[in-house]
Amino acid sequence: MKATAVVPVKRFAVAKSRLAPGVEETRKPELVAAMIADVLEAIGRARMIERTIVVSQEPQAADLAAAAGAELVSDFEDASHSAAALAGIAVAEAAGARCVALLPGDCPLLDPRELDRMLTGVPDRYIAVIPDRHGTGTNALVLAPPDAIEPSFGEGSKERHVAAARAVGIPFGVEELASLGLDLDTPADIVALTMRVENGGGAKRTAKALGI
Repeated sequence: MKATAVVPVKRFAVAKSRLAPGVEETRKPELVAAMIADVLEAIGRARMIERTIVVSQEPQAADLAAAAGAELVSDFEDASHSAAALAGIAVAEAAGARCVALLPGDCPLLDPRELDRMLTGVPDRYIAVIPDRHGTGTNALVLAPPDAIEPSFGEGSKERHVAAARAVGIPFGVEELASLGLDLDTPADIVALTMRVENGGGAKRTAKALGI
């Protein structure tokens, strides 16, 4: 089953506050834009994604979405990650989507082949929880149907999503994807990304913004 990708994006001014001192404040907008562009390029190359929705109140997000052939949704009230995800889900559902993939804008190593493998064969009722590399947060969610559970991102979200899936009785899996495990939040993440880029490439815009 093909999916609609939903990519929530924070306003650049408030994004990535924990990256200091690894990245100077004035360089953060360039870095955030580079990560989003890398992610959207990867999504655009995934054969199992039929539509991409960027959900953001960031003015630069319109240009990034347009460059990637994605749709922008900006008219929602709550600026939290979960609220943005819900706004994207609502648009996807209204267009008849049967499956959504909630994907992060800060995992620039996203591999479209991994994304395709994860989405291939997804049944009509299924939830995939893709944790971060620490195993406690959630970097991505696949929901079939799109309203299977309400997303609840943030600290400890993996267990919240698993509990929600159990509560509604929909089959689920915790699926670890190497290219979705590393989100760029802290200086330690920059070190991990640098090692991955130097060993295997990828994330070309993000690497350039970081001077790798």
